[in-house]
Amino acid sequence: MAHCSRLLLASLLPVAAAAQVVAPGRGGPDLSGLSRDLQSLSERIKPAVVQVLVTGYAPADGQLVKQRASGSGVILDSDGYVITNAHVVQGARRVQVALAGLASGPPGARSILKAPGRVVGAVVVGTDLETDLAVLKLDEKGLPFLPLGDSEALRPGELVLAFGSPLGLENSVTLGVVSAVARQVRPDDRMIYVQTDASINPGNSGGPLVDGQGRVVGINTFIYSQSGGSEGIGFAAPSNIVRNVFDQIRRTGRVHRGEIGVRVQTVTPALAAGLGLRQDWGVVLSDVPPDGAAARAGLRIGDVVLKLDGKVMENARQLEVDLYPRVPGGSVSLEVLRGAERLAYVVTIAERAGDPERFADRVSPDRNAVARLGVLALDLDDAVAQLLPPLRARAGVVVATAGGRAEPDPLLPGDVIYSVNQEPVSGVERLREVLAQLKAGSPVVLQVERGGELRFLVIEPE
Repeated sequence: MAHCSRLLLASLLPVAAAAQVVAPGRGGPDLSGLSRDLQSLSERIKPAVVQVLVTGYAPADGQLVKQRASGSGVILDSDGYVITNAHVVQGARRVQVALAGLASGPPGARSILKAPGRVVGAVVVGTDLETDLAVLKLDEKGLPFLPLGDSEALRPGELVLAFGSPLGLENSVTLGVVSAVARQVRPDDRMIYVQTDASINPGNSGGPLVDGQGRVVGINTFIYSQSGGSEGIGFAAPSNIVRNVFDQIRRTGRVHRGEIGVRVQTVTPALAAGLGLRQDWGVVLSDVPPDGAAARAGLRIGDVVLKLDGKVMENARQLEVDLYPRVPGGSVSLEVLRGAERLAYVVTIAERAGDPERFADRVSPDRNAVARLGVLALDLDDAVAQLLPPLRARAGVVVATAGGRAEPDPLLPGDVIYSVNQEPVSGVERLREVLAQLKAGSPVVLQVERGGELRFLVIEPE
């Protein structure tokens, strides 16, 4: 009987398989329209996507060695302005851009193999380490370019395409969705990202994340990965932040950031009850420094912020993120609740104190590299000291730019290094000498002043 059952099953398999075949055009989904739309969109986008080719120096075996690397970028202006990631061009001695290959050949040519694009020189106009963005300038006119979209209009589940040169494979495109909007990587970070599952791999950095209308809604920046490749967790700098950085660097070569001089906290039911607030949600001003713009406008500690430029403020994180891209010299309108009274204020945006980019125009890889720490640094002299808050000492080394190393407590721009393993360092040259004397594998403990406080940092040298 079991044998008969097996024969019966075998005889039914071809019939069952045949029954599952759906004739084309007779029921079932037809995705050909969507496919054609994606093809058309890709063809429109690709001419504005470039490959960024970099020659520079990087720390290796205690010295700087020449290396070549590549990333991606996108043209945002027909006069040859390109946006990419700062880490793509960091430490570069020469930057070139490979333009997308244009279709060529006889009329009606149908070859899928296109001629390679031209490679042209590029100048780094400026970089912004805080957002990991950089602007390049090509000596070209009339280039195809893409518009920036509104990243605040993105919603989870929206289709997006990522373009770039993953692993050097120029002008690749991947499809995915927006996984999350306004994603913070660190809890206190005002920088936010668009999260996507569109495949992003090494070499995609600096390429555009594009919406269904062909607008750049993000610049692909980094991934979370245990394997080193794409695992569906990629992050792009949102276009609204990109627009601010791009415009400022194009005009002035650097980014100036603003603040209004307040410290804020999210209102909780317990906080509202203890402070006698009339609502148990929103944003309360926990500090209004007397010398800040908000204090001069009339704001006070304990005010509850209801709206920022007409937008309802639901929590402190939202207010800080909305203030993040504001430019010094502008202003914002705040509607606040003070007791039972609703008040309106206009607050001027002041330049943020302690801007980490304030040292960037003073250094170069030739003069200021400290290879074993992976930083560019400056001697602490009178001119540099004026850019810092009051310090404990008048001799040391100031970290100008840092490479974003993975230590739990890495060096940051503005840190002042006073000693290495208790050996004082009076300048960059002395710092290099002390580090060079350490044996391989020896612990490296730096005494650092950061924000007026001394601390010890344990660093793993390059």
